[in-house]
Amino acid sequence: MPSATYPKAARLHRPSEFTNALKGKRVSRGALFTLSKAHPAPPLAEPIARLGLVIAKRFAHKATTRNAIKRVARESFRHHRLNLPASDYVIRLHGKIAPCSLTELKTAVRQEVDRHFTKAQSA
Repeated sequence: MPSATYPKAARLHRPSEFTNALKGKRVSRGALFTLSKAHPAPPLAEPIARLGLVIAKRFAHKATTRNAIKRVARESFRHHRLNLPASDYVIRLHGKIAPCSLTELKTAVRQEVDRHFTKAQSA
């Protein structure tokens, strides 16, 4: 069984890749995040699921908050990556982060992002 890793090939790098995914189908929307999927899947040498993150400074003012959100979202993607259909996915923060401890924030982010990826597996 392949290991659950997050290689460089599983990341979105170019602005055009983000644009394509954001113009695609919205898979799910939660209290904090929206998960979008590129449609149709981009032609790649090896079809895999790829992730991009859009965490705006206006919704999460502190760099530590933004970094924690990105770290937790990447970890969740790493666990779900092998079960996701091959496509580009973008997680976008769409609401302000309420003041709370980083531990509470990480727990809330992980639960919501896991729900999004579970929904994307069946979509």
